[in-house]
Amino acid sequence: MATVSLHFSSPSSALASLLCFLLLSGVSFAADPFVSYDFKLSYITASPLGVPQQVIAVNGQFPGPLLNATTNYNVVVRVFNNLDESLLLTWSGIQMRRNSWQDGVLGTNCPIPPRWNFTYQFQVKDQIGSFFYSPSLNFQRASGGFGPIVVNNRNIIPIPFPQPDGEIIFMIGDWYTQDHKALRKILDSGKELGMPDGVLINGKGPYKYNSSVPDGIEYLTAHVDPGKTYRIRVHNVGISTSLNFRIQNHNLLLVETDGHYTSQTNFTDFDIHVGQSYSFLVTMDQNATSDYYIVASARFVNETVWQRVTGVGILHYSNSNGPASGPLPVPKTDVSAPWSAMTQPRAIRQNTSASGARPNPQGSFHYGQINITNTYILRSLPPTMINGSLRATLNGISFVHPITPVRLADRNKVKGAYKLDFPDRPFDSRPPRLDISMINATYKGFIQVVFQNNDTKMQSFHVDGYTFFVVGMDFGVWTEDKKGSYNNYDAISRSTIEVYPGGWTAGLISLDNVGVWNIRVENLDRWYLGEETYMRIINPEENGQTEMDPPGNVLYCGALRNMQKDQHHSAATSILNGHLKLMFSMLMALLALVFTF
Repeated sequence: MATVSLHFSSPSSALASLLCFLLLSGVSFAADPFVSYDFKLSYITASPLGVPQQVIAVNGQFPGPLLNATTNYNVVVRVFNNLDESLLLTWSGIQMRRNSWQDGVLGTNCPIPPRWNFTYQFQVKDQIGSFFYSPSLNFQRASGGFGPIVVNNRNIIPIPFPQPDGEIIFMIGDWYTQDHKALRKILDSGKELGMPDGVLINGKGPYKYNSSVPDGIEYLTAHVDPGKTYRIRVHNVGISTSLNFRIQNHNLLLVETDGHYTSQTNFTDFDIHVGQSYSFLVTMDQNATSDYYIVASARFVNETVWQRVTGVGILHYSNSNGPASGPLPVPKTDVSAPWSAMTQPRAIRQNTSASGARPNPQGSFHYGQINITNTYILRSLPPTMINGSLRATLNGISFVHPITPVRLADRNKVKGAYKLDFPDRPFDSRPPRLDISMINATYKGFIQVVFQNNDTKMQSFHVDGYTFFVVGMDFGVWTEDKKGSYNNYDAISRSTIEVYPGGWTAGLISLDNVGVWNIRVENLDRWYLGEETYMRIINPEENGQTEMDPPGNVLYCGALRNMQKDQHHSAATSILNGHLKLMFSMLMALLALVFTF
């Protein structure tokens, strides 16, 4: 994206010049810059594991293109739904400050119907780091539709390490050779999905590292130069499998996760759970006698049985003397014993002296000194049958999506669209049930959320609109006395955290972002079966400063479906209208500025 600087001698010349600039060039102009993208989602045929199948591409790419922005930029994404079913895109880790209208989940947005388009517009306010976008409906993420997001530091905020020589993004995830519709049918029939067919790295299958890998599979090759240091951003966008990531003979220096800089620690390999994003610095310090394996393999399963669930790419030095060969490197971190399994996540600490999106150090918010106003214990159990269907629960409730999004229902006085009675702890005396129950959270509260995983598999949980301080994790059942072991000084702040089977993880959240925010398990099978809820956070003294109004292009559905107008225009007309609306809104803002002189 080109940067344009404009200098004016007077407000009137500014207005005249801006009118010409906007009308002739169509480039956006505002106090904070804009970046604009068109995302066209459609089906294409691909064979990442050697079997032709239908995948979801963005602009014909699988995975989708990079969304690149800088702190405080305004992001405009025009989404064209060329699928045969409804669609929403969600932006994992982007906090959507004051603007849950853009969050892209069913509790906040009506879905985009097939052959329709919708323009998301949001600001990456006070954020930096590594994130991703993906579909949030209909199990679609199992077929693709995902891509990376990078939010760069502003030039005035230094990064806490030397500028890397380059960047490489890896999107890793477990994969089935059946598409999302077929996988949905399996879950709807009351069955579990079973072992995945493999692991993809950037949409490609494994390098033929042994005879078990079929011939003709396209694999990823990352090209590097000797002696250089690269920032490696890794996202687990898979369905349900935790993956161990490693690069043969190279150390991974952890520097960032979910938009927060970490204390810098070297690892030989690293466990990345579903929905998580990490940044590492990797120096190309080997002698390049051959290429090196890049590996992402299934973790916290019977790894002997799950050997096929392994993704393999190639790290190729520009002076390499030959192809990679021999057995794959094995993880050196020990997860065989419960107590050693948590060594790695407990080592992830916040870099308290580094600046994040703002000049002040990340450690300047003394979360450990704030009184907790409410505690929510969210317990997951293995899926169970409710009313004849297999369902997953939190605190015994399997979430049913409201037919009218929550804040849309509030603004239009729709009664009975949802309930604010989600229990703050599990009650064993109540049978599991389907419900539209949500957390009635208090604006400006400081809450403790404990994720208690009584399921049989590793899970990761995500909170939209926020990050939380991961103050503790352990095995067993959480009790109040566990707070004595919390990290109240340099806990990492993040939006997605793993919770071990038979264990718990505790996070602290400062509720300063008004809106309706999804709390969900990131394991796609459990999410699809209802393991989620929402927090509704309302400022009782709202004056327009803490929550934005619904956007002018808001979609209507459910009880408000009669308010929705059909889309009859072409995609090109939609883009033009989007530009004109954007120009008009910025012009009005500039006029207001001019008339204050």
